[in-house]
Amino acid sequence: MREVAVIGVGMTKFGELWAQSLRDIFVEAALKAIDDAHVDRVDSMYVGSMTPGLFVGQEHIGALMADYLGTSSIPAVRVESACCSGGMAVRLGFFEIASGHSDIVLVGGVEKMSDGADVTYALATAADQEYEVYHGVTFPGLYAMIARAHMHEYGTTRKQLAMVSVKNHHNGSFNPNAQFPSEITVEQVINATMVADPLTVLDSSPVSDGAACVILASMDVAKKMQNPLIKILGTGAATDTLALHTREDIATLKAVKLSAKAAYDMAKVMPSDINLAEVHDCFSIAEICIIEELGFVDKGKGGPFTEQGRTALEGLIPVNPSGGLKSKGHPVGATGAAQAVEVVEQLRGAAGKRQVKNARIGMTQNMGGSGASSVVHIFALQK
Repeated sequence: MREVAVIGVGMTKFGELWAQSLRDIFVEAALKAIDDAHVDRVDSMYVGSMTPGLFVGQEHIGALMADYLGTSSIPAVRVESACCSGGMAVRLGFFEIASGHSDIVLVGGVEKMSDGADVTYALATAADQEYEVYHGVTFPGLYAMIARAHMHEYGTTRKQLAMVSVKNHHNGSFNPNAQFPSEITVEQVINATMVADPLTVLDSSPVSDGAACVILASMDVAKKMQNPLIKILGTGAATDTLALHTREDIATLKAVKLSAKAAYDMAKVMPSDINLAEVHDCFSIAEICIIEELGFVDKGKGGPFTEQGRTALEGLIPVNPSGGLKSKGHPVGATGAAQAVEVVEQLRGAAGKRQVKNARIGMTQNMGGSGASSVVHIFALQK
C-alpha cells in the first residue's frame, strides 16, 4: 500500500448552529480544510453522517455536499456507522489513497441535531431496537449499566467518573470551537440533574451541530505541500454485538480493544509510544473503559489513573486535549473527523493553550452505539 498523509484540516464551531443548514456547515468545514491544504482539486469525497434523514429529513448527502462544495463531478458518498461515521469516513479515504486509486481525497463528517428532531429516538436507532429500545433503554441507560458494572467489578468511584468530565471541560476551555468551553467541578457533576443513575447530565455529551473535514493525500503529493507532514501510520476497525446482554462482560469494550490492536500492529507502535489520544467520551464511563482497552492502563485501573491526573494535559498520556465529546460537543457524524483535526493540530504544534508538549504520535478512537463499532487511527509527525 502507498503511504498516506493529512495535508489539510478544517472544522466549524460546535454547538446549536441555528443560522446554518446541514449543507452550510459541511461546506464551511470542507473549504477550511481545502484552504489549509492549498489544493485546487480533490479526487473523491466521503461524508460521515449518522442519520441526517431523521435529524433534518435529508438523505443522499454525498451528492448534496459535492454539489454545494462545487465538486459535483467527483465520486461522493455518505458513510454510516452510528457515532463513528466520521472516523469510518477517514478510514475509507485512507484506503482509497493507499490502494493507488486516488491521490487527494476529502473526508469528513457532519450532523445537525438541534433542528427539532426527536434526538433520543434518532440516536436510539443505533441500539438494538427489539431487545433494548423496545423496552425503554436508550444510550444513557446502557452506559449507566456499563458504569454500574465497572464500579461493581473494579471499585471505580463516582468521583472518578466525574473527574473525566472535569478534566475534559478544563481542556475544552482552551478550545475556541468547543460548544461548552467552561470549567466545572466534581461537585457540580455529581449534583447535576440525574439522567441514568449514576450518570448525570454533566457526565453526558451534549446535542450538537457541526462539521469537520480533513484532506488526505498520497505521500508523494504531501511532500510537495507547505504544512508539516502528518502521516497516518495505522488504522483499525472492529465490531461487537449490538446489544449489551449478548456480551461476555458489559464493562469490556471488545471492539475498542480489537480496533486498537489492528492499528498498533499496522503502525508498528505500542501504547507507550502514543503521546496523546482523542477518544470517544460520549459518557464519562466510556473514557475510563476506552483508555483500558487502548492499553494505556491495566483493566479496571482507568478510574484511579484518571483521578491521579495521568490523562490530563500535563499527564503521562493526555486524553481528549480538545475537550472531548463532553466539552467540545458531539455532532455524531462529525466527531471522528473532528478528532483527526485535533490530533493533526497537536502534531503541528498549533493547538494553543491546550498544546501537548513534545507531541509526535497521536491517536483517535471513535465509537458507535454502546461500543458495537470502533475505529482507531494513529498519526505521526514526519521529520
